[in-house]
Amino acid sequence: MVSELTDEQLVKLAVNENPNAFGEIVTRWERKIFALCFGMLNREDEAKDAAQDTFIAAYKNLSRFRGEAKVSSWLHRIAVNQCLTRKRRDKTRSESYLDESDSAEERVFIAPKNKTPSRLAEKNERLVAVRQAVNSLPVDLKQVVIMKEFEEMTFQEISDAMDLPLSTVKSRLYTALKQLRMKLERTSLEVV
Repeated sequence: MVSELTDEQLVKLAVNENPNAFGEIVTRWERKIFALCFGMLNREDEAKDAAQDTFIAAYKNLSRFRGEAKVSSWLHRIAVNQCLTRKRRDKTRSESYLDESDSAEERVFIAPKNKTPSRLAEKNERLVAVRQAVNSLPVDLKQVVIMKEFEEMTFQEISDAMDLPLSTVKSRLYTALKQLRMKLERTSLEVV
């Protein structure tokens, strides 16, 4: 049964044209890849397209996967490249997602139903400030923050995915968190 195999075993099966193997890889990683793309692009439609393009590119390049890194790191690297390509092509950093705070998905994400209106408003304000601060970071710092803090990847996984030395990843995260703290302190919001 393919669901019991490791990612690396699934890649080998997919290369040998097992029709279910790559589908299992997609099933395992589609939510995390979408979340990474969404964190980098800030637009659901763009993130869906980038995630889909990630898996298409991975499928086309299965035979080139050498197994030097984990499949998850390889997929994250492809996703980062897809997002960077889209950002370069668009040449604009869209923050329209921040303005779409009326969507049902975000209301559910913001706070449970049992909160008071004032707490909901405060939490929404804090959430918007954090998103704006993250979005204002340079792309190289933003990527590391999203992967570490939102995707909960390890430093080594980020290093592999971005093809950077471990020390660079740690340095970028430190710099990004320091900049975020300063930006949020300027808006008089506590960093939690």
